[in-house]
Amino acid sequence: MSESPSYVAGFACLVGRPNAGKSTLTNALVGEKVAITSSKPQTTRHTIRGIRTTPTSQLVLVDTPGLHKPRTLLGERLNDLVRETLLNVDVVGFVLPSDQRVGPGDQFIARELAELQLAKKTPVVAIATKSDLVDRGRLAEHLIAIDQLGDWAAIVPCSATTFEQIDDVAEVLTGYLPPSPGPLYPPETITDEPDIVMIAELVREAALEGVRDELPHSLAVVVEEIVPREDRPKDSPMVDVRVNVFVERSSQKAIIIGRGGSRLKEVGATARRGIEKLLGQRVYLDLHVKVAKDWQRDPKQLQRLGF
Repeated sequence: MSESPSYVAGFACLVGRPNAGKSTLTNALVGEKVAITSSKPQTTRHTIRGIRTTPTSQLVLVDTPGLHKPRTLLGERLNDLVRETLLNVDVVGFVLPSDQRVGPGDQFIARELAELQLAKKTPVVAIATKSDLVDRGRLAEHLIAIDQLGDWAAIVPCSATTFEQIDDVAEVLTGYLPPSPGPLYPPETITDEPDIVMIAELVREAALEGVRDELPHSLAVVVEEIVPREDRPKDSPMVDVRVNVFVERSSQKAIIIGRGGSRLKEVGATARRGIEKLLGQRVYLDLHVKVAKDWQRDPKQLQRLGF
């Protein structure tokens, strides 16, 4: 890609309450899956960067955990992570799902963003996601409610699942990026997350599907080892991946494992397919479920689990 004096490049942060559709929007904007998604709230634990590159721009998307009123030490640390990220981006996308009414959680975030605008003059674009799930009348109501919530640089409705107006969202966010001599990352790059982080996220995504509501907050995944299998033919390599899944109580361990280990096998099979696609070769996934009692409230265990 040739450098251009009119090229722009920079960082956009997507914020919103848990389960607002930030990760799905990130994946749609990038065009590939770089952030895990789940029907459960509080899926994202790390800032996953997705990168959208065109001949005239590079938009680096920072997908953060959902801002929320914290109830645990983990929740406080996740909020701090979001606030720290907000101070270092060029534009913010405030994600508000169209199939849900604007509520106290959105008002809490709007107040946080108003303080950011006063301190840093960072433009905030309101993004009404999940527009495909509502009729035109409900969408109009939602856009009016968003407008009344704060002073936004723009308001854009879209659907990340049908890709309706995704290009519009990208164009608006890109409009607030600074000039750059060229892209910040190589043009073919779609994320700067290392494989070990992506593997942990794929396992956690698989483990979150179809479980009871209390489990997502209590689930942590640590990749212990990624080792090429010895004595494999060059045309058929294999990697051994050993992963520990941590929960807070024995009852949660039973949920993950399932009757006769059936659910853990399902989790392993789903995660392995994603990991093989990521690594480009066959994978033997060795999954173990362990109890780390009340780890969300224990500073030492939080540090050991990477938070």
